[in-house]
Amino acid sequence: MKSQLRGLVQALALASLCVLSLNAHADWAQATDPLIVQPGPAGGAIQAQNPPGFTWARHPTGPASYDIEITPAGGTPTVAVVERNWYLPTKALPLGNYTWRVRPSGSNDWTTARSFSLTTRSTVFEVPDNATLRSRIAAKARPRALPPSFTLYSTWSASKKAELDPYVSRMTNEIKLQINALPVLNDARWPITIATPLTAAMASQQTDIRQRINEASRQLEAAAVMWRMKRDPLFLTEALRKGDQLAALDPKGPTSYVNQDQATRQISVSLIKAIDSLAGDLDATRKAKWLETVRVRTEEIYRNLAGDNGRLDQYPFDSHGNTSLVFLVLISSLSLGDIPEAQKWFDFSFRAYANAPSPWAGPEGGFANGTAYAEYAAGYLVQLWDPLTQATGVNFYAKPWALGFLDFATQFTPPGSKIHAFGDGSETKPDTRVFHAFGSRMVSPRAAWYVSKLGGTEDTLSLLQAPYPMPVADTKTLSPPSSSAYYPSIGWVSMHSDIGLSSRSSLYFKSSPYGSFNHSHGDQNGLLLSVAGQPLLVKAGWYDWYGSPYWTDWYHQTRSQNAITFDGGKGQLVTGYREQLQRNGKIIGFAAQPSYDFAEGDATAAYGGQLTMAKRQVWHLRNASNAILVRDRLSATVPHTYEFNLHAPVAMTIENPNAVKIAVNGQSVCVRSLNANAPFSQWIGPGAKPNVVEDHGAFYLANDGKSVAEFLVLLDVGCKRPEVQVATSGTVRTVTVAGQSVTLN
Repeated sequence: MKSQLRGLVQALALASLCVLSLNAHADWAQATDPLIVQPGPAGGAIQAQNPPGFTWARHPTGPASYDIEITPAGGTPTVAVVERNWYLPTKALPLGNYTWRVRPSGSNDWTTARSFSLTTRSTVFEVPDNATLRSRIAAKARPRALPPSFTLYSTWSASKKAELDPYVSRMTNEIKLQINALPVLNDARWPITIATPLTAAMASQQTDIRQRINEASRQLEAAAVMWRMKRDPLFLTEALRKGDQLAALDPKGPTSYVNQDQATRQISVSLIKAIDSLAGDLDATRKAKWLETVRVRTEEIYRNLAGDNGRLDQYPFDSHGNTSLVFLVLISSLSLGDIPEAQKWFDFSFRAYANAPSPWAGPEGGFANGTAYAEYAAGYLVQLWDPLTQATGVNFYAKPWALGFLDFATQFTPPGSKIHAFGDGSETKPDTRVFHAFGSRMVSPRAAWYVSKLGGTEDTLSLLQAPYPMPVADTKTLSPPSSSAYYPSIGWVSMHSDIGLSSRSSLYFKSSPYGSFNHSHGDQNGLLLSVAGQPLLVKAGWYDWYGSPYWTDWYHQTRSQNAITFDGGKGQLVTGYREQLQRNGKIIGFAAQPSYDFAEGDATAAYGGQLTMAKRQVWHLRNASNAILVRDRLSATVPHTYEFNLHAPVAMTIENPNAVKIAVNGQSVCVRSLNANAPFSQWIGPGAKPNVVEDHGAFYLANDGKSVAEFLVLLDVGCKRPEVQVATSGTVRTVTVAGQSVTLN
């Protein structure tokens, strides 16, 4: 009997293992490697876009095609066959709830079904199939890249001249000035061979190549556009001169894709845009030379991106690769009919890019690499999306992700911001021209509000090629966004006292699933604070170059952030590659109420096993003199002294052992530890950038490793000195600030 029972137990155990194995195998779309694309949509989430885009990890067998099945609730499934591990339907789907699953064609190895919803909140954004798009592009007379409103200056109305003449004059003067100011380009200018690891000399040469190519390509594009507008031979002569210089650079030399990918893609796109603008005015020999340069350089870009059946489909986290992809989209769109390989480039890139324009956020928008790099992205997107929209008829500014991206910029670089937020370059000043341009091409009350509050204008060259009048001009209502926002896919939270006021206080909190990957830093559960645009709690250091010793040892580290370290500056683990995505943070709570905002982040994983708990809660108390309460709970298996770090753009004033004041340019915050056993002390960090002041300090809390350590800190914006009470009743504690209470669970 015992042997029979033992056999039954073994059989049941084996069956259970088989079921577990089958279930695990069935969900092959979800990879364990964080570098691999995640399946989506999922979780029943309401989709920003209709139709949504679908992605999944590749099947281990590497099939030639997949069957994707989409089933409406209570309805009949539809099946599409695709060759890559993504799918973008060409038509919007009826509103409702759906599930979807995918399998290798010819098999029965379906993934687990995932759910999503389409509602009236889902914006229709349809992208035709490649053949339809190619036919549409081929039917458009050159120049394909310019809008119908771009006409000869002599045909302009008096009102258009009155509005745009200052920019025409400015562009003319810039071109004339640069004719003699710009250096004549040749490969001998850049003699250093680029290798790994990158040295300071190599980084300097890379920067020089980028700057010189950007200058020359801008001069080429500007002269070609002004020739088409004014027909002044001076512009044609200069366009031909600069185009010839760029075409003469060796595609295998220092500006090659392998040596400086930013240079080769910029050369290619500027030449093909000039060929388009100068349609009918290029002699056959010169046009052939320029086109051959575009072909050779772009084919190298294509081969790099198309490797492994489209490497970005499976491994999307490549910032340069993703930027090169949208360059390939535009180059191929303008090359169709002139370069035989253009159809191959176009079919590979266009709908793939339309499906997923950025790996640095989900469909709601955002940019995990920080707002400085978001601004950089927006700058090149305007240069590329404007001609792309005109050539293809697909308006990328109407994609829901684009409005979410602009909303992100509005939240984290609101009008009046003096610095960026989080990540590389976050200490730099925003260039308001960039998002002014990006928002001007949208029809949205929030975009119209942001553009109007940014003031000024955009870059002259992009303005003269933009539609006239700007799309934002059709928006009659200006409406600020909400005063708090949460971006789930990147783990960022903004809390403003009132985003519509220039006197606002702005608190930014981050606990990101991207961890310290790429241009992100070891700043999970980190804070930034500005008042009336004046930074008060800042990220320390400056961005010299990516991967430099200074970047590695200080700028990228947790100790240079307003975040938790221990035992003299030990922080989150920021080395490795895929490990940086695994050592991450996550927002585990968010609430936006009229009287308060709340967010909670869990950065335990970011410390790579050094800590067993690292959670931070933040309350923005709108009714309590605009104060901010911060609570950290920390634990480990061994004793530590924890450090609640603060960084300021001015020397801090220690008011008493538990309080410090930061005051600059009429704005202030008084930071008060509500722990009697966590005194404040200043410490000295690496030297700041020349002519920049930085001060560093921390509240210190010793812990025996047997209990949870807790910081409780008040950020008193404006140093109003509100009354604070901390009361305990049983196991419940309550913090009351100026009459507004918070319960600590």
